[in-house]
Amino acid sequence: MTAQREDLYMEVINQLLACPNGKEPEILDSNMELIDAGLVQTMTKVAAYFAHHDNPDSAKFLVHVARELAIQLGLFPEQPTQQLET
Repeated sequence: MTAQREDLYMEVINQLLACPNGKEPEILDSNMELIDAGLVQTMTKVAAYFAHHDNPDSAKFLVHVARELAIQLGLFPEQPTQQLET
């Protein structure tokens, strides 16, 4: 990942954090060229930073968005819930 690309990821993350609730899909749609494993990785790094620097709400938000993107990208496939046989 280049420094320039990481700067673009940070710009998307900042837009997501600053946008009104419900506008996240618009931001992601307008930055489709940046939706990849690198963005997911950068989001998790930023979320970890926030978690350790007293910003748990932003950390949870970024983890949620990163997880959803990872699922959509096939990086973190949803696991079917297995029912226990009784």
